[in-house]
Amino acid sequence: MSKIEEYNITHDAVSLDDDVVSRTIAPRFAGTANDRHDMSILGKKQVLRRQFKFSTMLGFASTVMVAWEFVLLVSPFTLQDGGTAGVFWGLIICPFVMMPMYASLAEVASMAPTAGGQYHWVSELASPNWQKGLSYSVGWLISIGWQTFLCGVAYSTAGLIIGLIKLNNDTYQIQSWHQTLMTMGLVLFCVFFNIFLTVRLPLVEVLVLVLHVLGVFVVIIPLWVMAPRGNAHDTIFNFTDNGGWGNVGLSSTIGMIPMIGMLIGYDCTVHMSEEVNDASWTVPNVVMWAVSTNAVMLLLVGITYIFCLGDLESVLNTPTYQPVIQVFYNATKSKAGTTVMIVVLIVIFISACVGQVATASRQMWSFARDRGFPGSSWLSQVPAGWNIPINAICVSAVITSLLSLINIGSYAAFNAFNSLGTTSLLASYNITICTLIWRRFSPYPLPARRWSLGKWGLPLNVVSLCFTTPMLFWYVWPLSYPVTAENM
Repeated sequence: MSKIEEYNITHDAVSLDDDVVSRTIAPRFAGTANDRHDMSILGKKQVLRRQFKFSTMLGFASTVMVAWEFVLLVSPFTLQDGGTAGVFWGLIICPFVMMPMYASLAEVASMAPTAGGQYHWVSELASPNWQKGLSYSVGWLISIGWQTFLCGVAYSTAGLIIGLIKLNNDTYQIQSWHQTLMTMGLVLFCVFFNIFLTVRLPLVEVLVLVLHVLGVFVVIIPLWVMAPRGNAHDTIFNFTDNGGWGNVGLSSTIGMIPMIGMLIGYDCTVHMSEEVNDASWTVPNVVMWAVSTNAVMLLLVGITYIFCLGDLESVLNTPTYQPVIQVFYNATKSKAGTTVMIVVLIVIFISACVGQVATASRQMWSFARDRGFPGSSWLSQVPAGWNIPINAICVSAVITSLLSLINIGSYAAFNAFNSLGTTSLLASYNITICTLIWRRFSPYPLPARRWSLGKWGLPLNVVSLCFTTPMLFWYVWPLSYPVTAENM
């Protein structure tokens, strides 16, 4: 009998009578026998509604990460290191780096489908001598990562809205505090949605998933038809060093790394595990499908974008402060057409903010449940009948609002905080995979899982580690030299 068969038979033996599901949860939201067994093994009680299935969770993962949408915002700023060739090859390499990493994480997600994610996995897989310290450190890394991710996406969304106002009103003067207030307003809306409309979240995610896919064509078709196109050879092979490093290879490496990391963050699915039906099977499958499908869309949009950038100086010096708006306007020569294209992006980004509030709050709630934060007993509360971590949702909103205030005093300091998001999450992935490799060589067996890499597990773990470790090194490099407080 295979391990998977044995695992399923064990799950089927678990009944509804086990004290692992809160009585405030309706039976239709209680999950499957597999879910109840998993919660029993994890030593946790089900207090959140399991309202997500494969399709709704795929929509959640795709829209939370806004991969192809975000490349439109950040790629022009990385062009000083490597040029369009650096961006192009970074996008090409990205899936080959991310797939082994996420395959490794997906297998662990099947072992322990918990909202805690990486810190819980490290606790299970690490050596007993390192278990507590590593788990606690990873818990803080994830918390920092998702709180700053939420702030960064909310702030970027606010920037798009303000940039669109500027496009249609030349007399409007953009001030940094406008974007901060807009960020706070967006977060308040997301908190309202997460508290009072959370039962509608799965439906919204499916609808926005459709827009997420159709939006690809809303963007690339006008660019294909109307935008001037760069020379193919220069776009793909002409690496440049405009960052002052004095070495094209070094400059290109620094420029490629942000593009390679465009798919970091799909552990968002993991932190919703306790709200997913049949999580030990659904979550790892959603992770792999979300990464692979969004990698294709990222390549399609990203490569189209760098071919259609046009005059880079006008794009970077746009009065809207949003290069993507200028690129669309240069292509369409129409404020109305540009507005439609940007509104599509804004709707998707607002949905991403809603999903990121959910992700950040669930991770915070889970870590508090395991006493990882000061005030954990309050943060981990889930009011009876609500079945959502309201306190964690509100604290996440407060953190984002406070972080956005930094922009008023120093944009450089604000960017420094935002850069922590990707680095922190990547570090948590790296540590998790290190402990997984250790466990494979240790005398302790791996926990049972329904989604297994089989004989490919160790090779994929090692390949992933070979990519993620140098990425951590390069991610903290500034984009230009000499290094100043502004470009760090």
